[in-house]
Amino acid sequence: MNIKRNVLLNPGPATTTDTVKMAQVVPDICPREKEFAGLMKGLRSDLLKVVHAPEDEYTSVLFCGSGTINIDICINSLVPEGKKILVVNNGAYNTRAVEVCEMYHIPHINLKSSVYEQPDLKLVEQTLKENPDVAVVYCCHHETGTGVLNPIREIGALAHQYGAIFISDTTSTLGMIPLDVVKDNVDFCMASAQKGLMAMSGLSFIIGKTDIIKASKNYPTRSYYCNLYLQYEFFEKTGEMHFTPPVQTIYATIQALKEYFAEGEEAKFARHRAIYEAIHKGVDELGLKTVIDPKIESGLVVSVLYPTDPNFSFEKVHDYCYERGFTIYPGKISTTNTFRLCALGAINANDIKDFFVVLKEALETYNIKVTYND
Repeated sequence: MNIKRNVLLNPGPATTTDTVKMAQVVPDICPREKEFAGLMKGLRSDLLKVVHAPEDEYTSVLFCGSGTINIDICINSLVPEGKKILVVNNGAYNTRAVEVCEMYHIPHINLKSSVYEQPDLKLVEQTLKENPDVAVVYCCHHETGTGVLNPIREIGALAHQYGAIFISDTTSTLGMIPLDVVKDNVDFCMASAQKGLMAMSGLSFIIGKTDIIKASKNYPTRSYYCNLYLQYEFFEKTGEMHFTPPVQTIYATIQALKEYFAEGEEAKFARHRAIYEAIHKGVDELGLKTVIDPKIESGLVVSVLYPTDPNFSFEKVHDYCYERGFTIYPGKISTTNTFRLCALGAINANDIKDFFVVLKEALETYNIKVTYND
């Protein structure tokens, strides 16, 4: 099949290979067959390898849904009775975790800080000292709304020092930035198939410590569909998801993992870094400004400030690029107008060079000068 290739510079879903797309074209199968259960067992095992999780301590649990389902599951399932969760919050996706706490009426501390900076570790420690009833610390690894990479290894160490477990949302880093759950002090991490693994939307997964999942059986039950222990137990007993899995997406993810291991962890990380550097080079050459200090950027997302020229229209620029096979995406900083250019997916630095040719054409077409009011 001749499938049109689009270069997605949004923060996910990502550009996929044709072989991943075609992996979904398979004979129909009932997901309760032993053959399909065997495929999911292998997938769960391979996911552990991506984050270097020892199989005797960690397990992976699959769910049907977008990345936000993982946030919901971890928070509603892993906070014991009478305890609190501390959310280290410096952006839109940590704020989403706070919203989950609010929705379930789970006692929590919203340790809010600037979206332009990494969290203050001294303040995290002070909060843990003052709140011995904190049983869970939560922090997003990469705030995709801005591009800030958070120091999860240090936050996880503080959580453990004060007797709490550490959960990190790694949706936009897993498979693209080195992650070793043991070395990085991560008890639970999470992702969706359509981002770092470069598969399709619809499958999410949580990787976490098996003993903690088993202990959570005795925690308050706040959800039926989104209960971590219930799904884990069903996998262990039957090899199946409790409810209908996204069958075709699972086939695509298995193929994507084969391609992940074939490319190699270091080579894949280096490719994403080269894409990120090409983005910064193109931004600089056009005279565009970014809003996050590169020293704390993830190497996956660049937040670009809108030019102040009155002719600038994100919608017009977006549509011009989109019609030519390139997708750009709005920012998530409520106080600042930005758009994001992301280094995800099955793309390379040459794709970025081609994109900036198109972006320059868009600016010229609409007579947009790259100027900023200081």
